[in-house]
Amino acid sequence: MKKLLVMLGLGVLAVGRPAKAQVYKPEEPLAHTYSIVARDPKTGEMAVAVQSHWFSVGTSVSWGEAGVGVVATQSFTNKSFGLRGLALMKQGKTAQETLKLLLANDPGREVRQVAILDAKGGVATHTGKKCVMYAGHITGKDFSVQANMMLNESVWPAMAKAFERNSHLPLAERMLAVLDAAEAQGGDIRGRQSAALLVVPGKSKKEPWNERLVDLRVDDHEVPLQELRRLLTVQRAYEHMNNGDLAVEKNDMALAMKEYSAAERLQPNNLEMQYWHGITLANTGKVDEAIQILEPVFKADKNWRTLTERLPPVGLLTVSAADLQRILELK
Repeated sequence: MKKLLVMLGLGVLAVGRPAKAQVYKPEEPLAHTYSIVARDPKTGEMAVAVQSHWFSVGTSVSWGEAGVGVVATQSFTNKSFGLRGLALMKQGKTAQETLKLLLANDPGREVRQVAILDAKGGVATHTGKKCVMYAGHITGKDFSVQANMMLNESVWPAMAKAFERNSHLPLAERMLAVLDAAEAQGGDIRGRQSAALLVVPGKSKKEPWNERLVDLRVDDHEVPLQELRRLLTVQRAYEHMNNGDLAVEKNDMALAMKEYSAAERLQPNNLEMQYWHGITLANTGKVDEAIQILEPVFKADKNWRTLTERLPPVGLLTVSAADLQRILELK
């Protein structure tokens, strides 16, 4: 299949005139796909979301940097558009100026599809004339949707409508709604395999290690969008866990309990979330309530009991010796 697609792409280039150079290169994946770049005007967050019948699409299509912008490069993908596009916007170029510069010296521009969004909400999109049908894009306020090699030409209009009607959602969840809308219209003619979601802040704090709010990939899955949504739910749960840990550091146990409970509601079968909820209860003197939570955790996996023995020496469990014994004796 890969060989066939390569020949198809090169053959299309040859129609009308000889190709000056081979457009397809092994390091440039055939990421025929649908994607969205978008910005939340309320928070300034920027995002890229993508799905394709190609392995690990998120490693080639989606690029972003806090306070700078986001890029989706697809079809006969030129991965350099990601880093080069971000670098140009970081120098002060608009999305439109960046796109023009990227395409200016690209011999494969007619088989490229690329969308760029800058931190001010400016959008620029290109669909090459020789992208495999059905292919096209729609740009709107703070977003662009684009697709190529689709089953039909209703995919990207459905994506645009989904983005506009889901403005009440957080940006990450809004992006997933857009991908779902594309799939509902038939999506990629080849089917589905991988998906990715990247969200970055609208402003940088010069801490790049902390500036990917969401960075999730499903590299190979029968239903990648379903799996991507599950992963986002897991991330949201752990965000509550992190907030709970921060509240414990500040000795705000009421807030910690609220956050841990929120995490458990999103991930009710996650033993670790239940465990730390119980440990926090114990540390706030609610040992009886802690025991009710910890007992089924210990029954499910005895290693949690062993871990509990190791917490007092490092100050993570501060109960009395008698209460510690009560906890460790749980069956």
